[in-house]
Amino acid sequence: MARLTAVDPGKATGKAKELLDVVQANIGMTPNMMRTMANSPAVLEGYLGFNTSLAGGSLSAKLREQIALAVAESNSCEYCLSAHTAIGKMVGLGETEITASRQSASNDPRVNAALKFARIIVARRGEVTDDDVAYIRHAGYSDGEIAEIIANIVLNIFTNYFNRIAQTEVDFPKVTPGANR
Repeated sequence: MARLTAVDPGKATGKAKELLDVVQANIGMTPNMMRTMANSPAVLEGYLGFNTSLAGGSLSAKLREQIALAVAESNSCEYCLSAHTAIGKMVGLGETEITASRQSASNDPRVNAALKFARIIVARRGEVTDDDVAYIRHAGYSDGEIAEIIANIVLNIFTNYFNRIAQTEVDFPKVTPGANR
């Protein structure tokens, strides 16, 4: 059972209503995570702004979803794992890529490096070594791309923690963390 109540978009007012209306218009649905974030319009607006900024960056939608899957699996977030599995399919990830991403792996060496780097950052709570940074650079990532990888990891840690604490009701086809190990 959810610990924080999801805001009913039909009953929302003020800034919460404005933001939820934008979400509905942009994606054709209002996910429970965003409805729950709408309890604080500042939280929802911050999330949407950060997410929109990163979507305009240099990392592909596929890689952003692969990072999200790796982070959600690492943090055992059922809501985010379910959402990013569905979104991953929408951006063209196949079942094999989704399963591998959850294990922080890819057949593509460059993507594999980003996912391994993501797992290291999550596991070590940001404490990486010079060798870890050299590894991601050696895979061909620029400083700007590395910054975006870090930002995507942090955004996903935020949503993982938010949903785990709120116990947000999953409104995507459920995917259980750890099920593919």
